[in-house]
Amino acid sequence: MNVSRSGYRVFSANSSTACIELAKKITERLGVELGKSVVYQGSNSETKVEVQESVRGQDIFIIQTIPRDVNTAIMELLVMAYALKTNCAKNIIGVIPYFPYSKQCKMRKRGSIVCKLLASMLAKAGLTHIITMDLHQKEIQGFFSFPVDNLRASPFLIQYIQEEIPDYRNAVIVARSPSSAKRAQSYAERLRLGLAVMHGEAHHSELDMPDGRQSPPPLSRTTPGHTGLELPSGGGRRRQSSYPGLELPIMMAKEKPPITVVGDVGGRIAIIVDDIIDDVEDFVATAEILKERGAYKIYIMATHGLLSADAPRLLEDSAIDEVVVTNTVPHEVQKLQCPKIKTVDVSMILAEAIRRTHNGESMAYLFRNIAVDD
Repeated sequence: MNVSRSGYRVFSANSSTACIELAKKITERLGVELGKSVVYQGSNSETKVEVQESVRGQDIFIIQTIPRDVNTAIMELLVMAYALKTNCAKNIIGVIPYFPYSKQCKMRKRGSIVCKLLASMLAKAGLTHIITMDLHQKEIQGFFSFPVDNLRASPFLIQYIQEEIPDYRNAVIVARSPSSAKRAQSYAERLRLGLAVMHGEAHHSELDMPDGRQSPPPLSRTTPGHTGLELPSGGGRRRQSSYPGLELPIMMAKEKPPITVVGDVGGRIAIIVDDIIDDVEDFVATAEILKERGAYKIYIMATHGLLSADAPRLLEDSAIDEVVVTNTVPHEVQKLQCPKIKTVDVSMILAEAIRRTHNGESMAYLFRNIAVDD
C-alpha cells in the first residue's frame, strides 16, 4: 500500500522500545510506514511532540502502550493528539491496548472516578475514537462521548492453551472469585472444560470495598434547631430520639466463609483466567490452595501483564508454572526477572481493527464467537 495514498497514518505516541516495536508490527501488517514524529521529555520534564509530516485531512491512528510511568504516557498521548488536531487531522483514533486508570472506575469513599476524568481529557485533546482491549469493566465505554471499540484477547489466549499446554483436555478453568466466574465460564464453555470457583476469605473483591454510600449520619445526632422527638421509656422517664426517618435497619457486617474451591481440581491442570495481573499476592495464594487441593500444574492467563513492584520475583518463587499475558503492556524487564512469563502477540487484531475503522467496515467479524462476558 502506498503510504501517500492510503489516507491514514499510524504514529507511535511513546518513545519506548516496546511501543515502537508494537507500532512497527501493526504497520507491517497494514503495509504502511510508521508516521514520522518525535516524542521526548524536555529538561524540565515537560512532554514535547513534533509531528514531522503533513496530516491534513487524514485519519490518524496513535499507538500508545502504557509503561510503568503511567502519567507520562498519558501526557504523551494528550499532547500528540492535540498537536495532530491543530495540524488539521480529519479523525484522531487512539489505539490504547491497555486503558490506564481503568481500575478507578467506581466511587471509593470520598475519592473520584478518575477513569471518567481521563475520558473527558482525551475528548478535549482531540481524540474522536478509541480502540482498546479488555476494559476492566465494560461499562467504562459509557464514560466516553465518542465511539469505543473494546476488543477481546480471549481468542489468542484460548489458542495458546490449545497449542502450548500439553494435555489441556485434562485442565479445569479457575475463577479467583465469584465476580470473575462469568469470564471463566466463557473460557470453559469454548474449550469444553470444567469450571472451578474460589470462594472465601482469601480474596477480597472490589465489590466489598466501601464506596461512601453506606454512611448515614449517626443516629445519636439531631438536626440543629430541633429538640428531637420525646418518647416514653421505662420508669416513667422520657428519652430523646432522632428523626424517625434516620432509624434505619441495622446493617449486618459481612463475614466471609473459610476458603473453599467449588469444583474438582484434583489431578488436573488449573488455568486461572483474568483480565489484569498486577499485584500477584492473590494469584500466589490461589495457586497454593489449588496445589493443596491436588492440582499438579497451574497456569495464569491474563490480557494485561502490568506485573508491578516485586511481582516477577513472587511469581518465580511461587507454585505457578507459567504466566501468559499479551503485549498490550511492555513487560520485557519482568520477563528477564521471571522466565515463567510468556507473551502472546495481539498486533494482528489491532491492525485489522485499524483497517476496518479507516475503511468504514463492520467490526462484527472481530467479535465472532465471543461472549459478552469475556
